[in-house]
Amino acid sequence: MHQFFKKSSEMNETPLAITGDDYNHIKNVLRLRCGEEILVSDGAGKEYICRIEDYLEEKGMALLKITDVFASAQELPTRITLFQGYPKGDKMDTIVQKAVELGVFEIVPVIMNRSVVKLDEKKAQKKVERLNGIALSAAKQSKRGIVPQVKPVMKMREAVAYAAEKDYIILPYENAEGIEHARCVLKEVKGKKEIGVFIGPEGGFEPFEVEMIKEIGGNSITLGKRILRTETAGIAMMSILMFLLEE
Repeated sequence: MHQFFKKSSEMNETPLAITGDDYNHIKNVLRLRCGEEILVSDGAGKEYICRIEDYLEEKGMALLKITDVFASAQELPTRITLFQGYPKGDKMDTIVQKAVELGVFEIVPVIMNRSVVKLDEKKAQKKVERLNGIALSAAKQSKRGIVPQVKPVMKMREAVAYAAEKDYIILPYENAEGIEHARCVLKEVKGKKEIGVFIGPEGGFEPFEVEMIKEIGGNSITLGKRILRTETAGIAMMSILMFLLEE
């Protein structure tokens, strides 16, 4: 069943209206007929089965009737925030897309000391808008119950202060203890409500950044004997957590 998103505040409309690009996709791309059903998610964990009742072509609007509502079964029981050291090029596009598919709750792009990319406020805002568009597309494709948010770009100290509110913090780091220690750390994720994961940029973390994360309770782990690229490390970490947390 094809999935679309509307704000939870709009789900009380009767009939429910779909407009803009989604209207065009339903009517002209998918060519769905009146009487067919689609799935509409409110982005807050509820999903609605809706029947297409009518098309108002002059208004560019599809009118829907809600036939069933239920809690989304697609979400992990733990909210995972990925603190991603901002990489160069279009690597962030891939990171956002795959992290959303794997169940991330939100993504925080972080300018760290060894980040190659330097963004001014205007460029950062445009980048985040683009990344949120990628998150929306990935949420639709993977049938998420929410649309994970890409937060505004933060500096390292801001990100650490934000992460301090999480229940558990994981720091994949090449100088961490061996794999048995990593397994012990990862055993503790079950039952946690919010987990923060820090991934360094291409040049890795500065030692003082590692200490900043450890000071707020960060647990450093190894991901094995191979050195992973920044765009691979976050995806690997999300894959591990998805497997451990999935219910």
